[in-house]
Amino acid sequence: MLRRKKKKAIRVYMDGCFDMMHYGHCNALRQARALGDELVVGVVSDAEIIANKGPPVTPHHERMVMVKAVKWVDEVIADAPYAITEEFMKKLFEEHSIDYIIHGDDPCVLPDGTDAYALAKKAGRYKQIKRTEGVSTTDIVGNVLHPPLIDSCFPPFPMGHSQKFEEGGTGSGTRVSHFLPTSRRIVQFSNGKGPGPHARIVYIDGAFDLFHAGHVEILRIARGLGDFLLVGIHNDQTVSAKRGTHRPIMNLHERSLSVLACRYVDEVIIGAPWEISKDMITTFNISSVVHGTVAENNDFEKVEESNPYAVPISMGIFKVLDSPLDITTTTIIKRIVSNNEAYQKRNEKKSQSERRYYEDKTHVSGD
Repeated sequence: MLRRKKKKAIRVYMDGCFDMMHYGHCNALRQARALGDELVVGVVSDAEIIANKGPPVTPHHERMVMVKAVKWVDEVIADAPYAITEEFMKKLFEEHSIDYIIHGDDPCVLPDGTDAYALAKKAGRYKQIKRTEGVSTTDIVGNVLHPPLIDSCFPPFPMGHSQKFEEGGTGSGTRVSHFLPTSRRIVQFSNGKGPGPHARIVYIDGAFDLFHAGHVEILRIARGLGDFLLVGIHNDQTVSAKRGTHRPIMNLHERSLSVLACRYVDEVIIGAPWEISKDMITTFNISSVVHGTVAENNDFEKVEESNPYAVPISMGIFKVLDSPLDITTTTIIKRIVSNNEAYQKRNEKKSQSERRYYEDKTHVSGD
């Protein structure tokens, strides 16, 4: 019998800055992966971002951690160029065996006004996906720069500073999300598999606001302690009560999708309780409850009567893990605030292209 030739895997490439990586980035990578068998992702260097857009909030090594952790990513190329040059395109085709280069339906324009993907399109090796509505790094940075949020954590801005911000949400002046969550999107991000009958289930909870490399690394450590990682995500009202009225910056559904996209996470509880009860531990068959050493609030270690981990501690199943990275949501906010003038200029420029995109937008099939 003649042996069948093994079908060549279709390899697709997508690049990006992936600055302050959010569920929109993750959904783009999910769609890109669906167009092939293997997804290779290029993470643009800090120098290229500064030259083309302005300073990134998260440095290259943190963006690499984020992209590598996305469940649909197979390989990552560090320090990718912002524009697909002839030389780099040849490298993708010959060295990385790339079949198609992928980008969203929103335009990516270089400082000289040219299309960053013109060469890929000319070569007939370009495919387009649908942009995820309701989120962008520009939008998130703009919301962080809003005075009420800043004033709750930092000294006031100089006179004359202003930033549009919509009222509503969980606290006075809290960001109003334009994301329209659907049950289908949650299913797309979910693993769709439960734990086995003898699985050791590890539970970790938190706000996971502005999902960052610190979150990813503690989830990686937690997943290594068992067979199934269950992540509890606190609802907006709980986060506001514990962190301040202008938190969270991302709402519950946005935060849930970001966590679900992480390859170390098996399942999430959307709107997890602040206090972990015996009934909850029994219901989910939790073997251990963990918490990182780097967190927004570790007051539970000092006040026994309001300790949300009192039950798992009494059962001897609670463990504090050493956090690999010293990063919190407040760390990200401080980075933006400390360089607020540069980010305001970057946002003003980007906002113009965002407005043009929405004004000229037509329906693009896909998901």
